[in-house]
Amino acid sequence: MEVIGDLPRELFLEILLRLPVESLMRCKCVCKYWYALISNPKFIELHLKYNCNNNVCVLLKRCLLTCLGERENMLSLVCSSGFSFINLDVDLSLYKKEPCLQLLGHCDGIICLSNYRDDIVLCNPATRETMVLPESCLPCYSSISNLIPQTSALGFGYDSRTHHCKVVRIISYWEERSGSGLPHHSRVEVYSLATGSWKEHNVKVPAHVWYSPCFETYFNGAFHWYAIDDNRNEVILSFHMGNEEFQVIPMPSALSLYDYSMCRSLFVWNGRIALVIYPRKGIEKSFQIYVMKEYGVRESWTKILTIGPLTKVEMPLAFWKNDEILMEGSDGLVVSYNLKTQELKDLPIYGVPKSFATLVYINSLVSVKGGNRVLDGDNTDFDW
Repeated sequence: MEVIGDLPRELFLEILLRLPVESLMRCKCVCKYWYALISNPKFIELHLKYNCNNNVCVLLKRCLLTCLGERENMLSLVCSSGFSFINLDVDLSLYKKEPCLQLLGHCDGIICLSNYRDDIVLCNPATRETMVLPESCLPCYSSISNLIPQTSALGFGYDSRTHHCKVVRIISYWEERSGSGLPHHSRVEVYSLATGSWKEHNVKVPAHVWYSPCFETYFNGAFHWYAIDDNRNEVILSFHMGNEEFQVIPMPSALSLYDYSMCRSLFVWNGRIALVIYPRKGIEKSFQIYVMKEYGVRESWTKILTIGPLTKVEMPLAFWKNDEILMEGSDGLVVSYNLKTQELKDLPIYGVPKSFATLVYINSLVSVKGGNRVLDGDNTDFDW
């Protein structure tokens, strides 16, 4: 049995796999041997798999007020052990004071950030590595006069065929004086970490993405948005990162036509898509939860339960630990609702109201510049 110092190499590896990213980054400075081992794509993947099974957290974006009354964005990690949280020292200089900063998805420890107007940024909060994506490959003007281009949707996820992350962008073209409320047409482009460039995807977008709080979700290899089809029906629009095809998923048939007084939010709960319906305003709110038991099949939508009425709760933020829901309180505090005990617990996390966004998150060593993955089926051992 080979040994490293006084430890068998298998035990040494098991110890390293259990270390947090911050500790591993320091370990890389010990010697060239440790640097090469921790930088090895096989080790990065094993460390990611360990954290997927043992260290799932919630990444929380919120705004805080400075002493000058200005808003600044802050990223924090909420851990399942005792609801502890830590603020992340991530360089958000590009978006530090951006009031409309969006978390667009999470893939193997990498998150995607944008304000839908300027640059798109990939970031690994654990390693503090960031990368600004190249400019769009689509022209910033339309060949048809009187049409105004605008980014209407962004999504981020993992392509299991190429083993790389992708960003999809939908640009819609609006008529200056149209009263239809729908764009004239849309174009699609995809950025791949495998190529490091954008490409236009010539496909018809079958529905028009609309805003709904806490709706954009990556699940089952696809990114999902709230949308309206040409017949003005509410639908879920998805884009599969592998085959790069759109799919329209109908809402539950029990829902009436769009009611502006009600909000829809989409989450992943127990390995399924979950839709939460709740009032936009009100001192007391009830939250109806529907689950899609068979993905893409309208008839499989099932109403599981209704939470509440709850007082001083604005909206859901994330499902986690299977029986907990993080929610935003009306006073800017984050609360956690336990589905089993029906207890509401205040957490010591606060921010400017309506500034919260969340992602279920896993710390990793994965680089935003790619080159991390080993091919499926490649069981090659480390070059010790």
